[in-house]
Amino acid sequence: MLRLDGKVALVTGASRGIGKCIAVVLARAGADLALAARDTELLEETAALIRAEGRRAAVLPADLRSVESCRTLVGRVIEELGRLDVLINNAGVGGTGRVETVTVEKWDEILETNLRSAFLLSQAAAPEMQSRGWGRVVNISSIAGHTGGVAGSVAYASSKGGMNALTKTLARDLAPYGITVNAIAPGQIETDMGRVPPERLPDLLRMIPIGRLGIPEDIGYATLYLASDEAGYVTGACLDVNGGILRR
Repeated sequence: MLRLDGKVALVTGASRGIGKCIAVVLARAGADLALAARDTELLEETAALIRAEGRRAAVLPADLRSVESCRTLVGRVIEELGRLDVLINNAGVGGTGRVETVTVEKWDEILETNLRSAFLLSQAAAPEMQSRGWGRVVNISSIAGHTGGVAGSVAYASSKGGMNALTKTLARDLAPYGITVNAIAPGQIETDMGRVPPERLPDLLRMIPIGRLGIPEDIGYATLYLASDEAGYVTGACLDVNGGILRR
C-alpha cells in the first residue's frame, strides 16, 4: 500500500521545509527523486538523505519562472532517471503588502514563482506521462487560496487561489490519459517560511482544533497518498491539511 517502487518523482522547492520532507517521504516509499530549486548546496543535503534511503537522487537547479528552464528541467529528469511519473509543484515564495503598497514587480515575482511555474512544469511533463498512460501531479497550495489569506497577502493568496483553479482545469484535461491532478492546502506548518512569532502562538493554537501546528511530515504523507495508485480515483480535489482551523 502507498508504494512508489519503480516511479520517478520531480519535487520543486526541494531544498528545505515542506519540499525537502516530501522528497524524503516519497523516497522511503520507493521512488527515485529529481530535486529542483535554486540553491544547489541545500539540494545536495536533500539528495544525501534520499540516497541514504537507497534511492537515486538527481540534483537539478533551475529557475522555474523561465519557460526554457522548465522544459530543460523535465528533459534532464528523463535523461538522468529514465522517466517522470510524479510531479510535485511545491516551489513558492511568500510576500506581504496590502493592495495599495504591493509593487507590480513583487506581484509578478510571487505569481511567476508560485503559479506560472506550476503551469509550465505541468505542461512540460504531461507528454511523458501521457505516453505511459499514468501520472500524478500534486500542487502544494495553501489555506490562503480558500480564505484570501491574512491582511497584506494579496499577491500570495491570489497565487494560491489560481493554483486551485489550475488544479481543477488540469485534472479535467489530463484525466483521459490516466493522469490525476490534485492540490494540498496546508494550514500553519512549522517551517522557516511559516514561522510564527512566539507572542502570537498561544492565540493561534486556540484557533486550531487539533491544538498544534502542522509539521512538514503532515504534508509529506498527504502527498504520498495523492501520488499513489490508491488515489487513482481522486482528481481535481484540494485536500485540506490544516488541523481543522478551516472547515469547508
